[in-house]
Amino acid sequence: MNMNRVQISKYELFSLIILFQWGTTIIFGFGANAGRDAWIASLISTGIGTLLILLYVLIYRLGGDRTLAEWFTYAFGKWLGAPLSWLYPLVFIYNGARIISDIRFLLPVTIMNRTPDWVIGITFLAVVVYAMSGGIEVLARIAAFTLPFLLLAIVLEMILLGASRSLHYVNLLPIVGEGWGRIWETVWPLGIMQTYGESIEFALIWGYVSQKKGLAATASFATLFAGFFIALLGLLTIAGMGEAVFQQMMYPAFALLKLSKIRFIDNLDALGIVYLVINAFIKLSMHLYAASLCIQQLTAAKKIRPVIFVVAALALLLSLTMVVSFTEHLQVAMVAVPYHLWLPLYLVLPMIVLAVLPLRNWIAGRKL
Repeated sequence: MNMNRVQISKYELFSLIILFQWGTTIIFGFGANAGRDAWIASLISTGIGTLLILLYVLIYRLGGDRTLAEWFTYAFGKWLGAPLSWLYPLVFIYNGARIISDIRFLLPVTIMNRTPDWVIGITFLAVVVYAMSGGIEVLARIAAFTLPFLLLAIVLEMILLGASRSLHYVNLLPIVGEGWGRIWETVWPLGIMQTYGESIEFALIWGYVSQKKGLAATASFATLFAGFFIALLGLLTIAGMGEAVFQQMMYPAFALLKLSKIRFIDNLDALGIVYLVINAFIKLSMHLYAASLCIQQLTAAKKIRPVIFVVAALALLLSLTMVVSFTEHLQVAMVAVPYHLWLPLYLVLPMIVLAVLPLRNWIAGRKL
């Protein structure tokens, strides 16, 4: 795929980042371990996450607008850089498999309880593959089209919650009453890595943005925007249901929607399904497309479509082995993955690359 021919606008990139960072976070809720202070943990994570996004943009710029697939071979050479580069498409495939597992679990327990979960997973993945086959332009336009509708739905939800007097802000008090310990445990590393560290995938598509001037501003503003709404929905959920219920609920966003009852306006579960399907669609699409794009660049493949099919098949097979116990599935996501996969790949290695780049650029300049 030629980056000079394929282009997306800044607004499309803005929309894609927001929906990707929302992902399934707005369904599962953010930071249950922080209790009623989860919204504070979310805001702190957003602030640090924005700095992480700016780190990725800085590496992209200092590396001569090279993509993520090229960072490590440029910084460390072929023999060390190539194996490190291959770690990223593998973890993107794994992340995509986790999204498929989430879909396989959530849809049967909400609206499709008589449909086998494997049928749901395959069908959802087939739609994603069809969209990915159209390229990043198609995914970006889908995000740009759906973002205003999701924002409108969130505003409508807030109005209904307020009108039905379902929110009790006393549930938020006392603020930081349990100290900062549980807030920081929520922020580091899961709060930063899950939503914002994963956004390293966008380092593979920045080359497609038609106007690269102001790229850092667009990416950081989108991150702040996404994080604000994650924190806001967390705050509303805690205000509506209280700390105890918020910590016990597996997906509090659905429970929050049930609180909105005004006369005959009832049963807004469908709105929660819309949140889930759109955001999961975008996040899964980006995981698998980023993996495909990275593999294409690493192997110098002429066409990306065969790579997409292979990546999707691997993600599906991996997802079928995951949901034995959904509680264990979430535990792995909150403890094992952030420390053993995301932290080294999303923070440690990029920081090492950033430290090496000035020396690498100086050597490249001397050769010229």
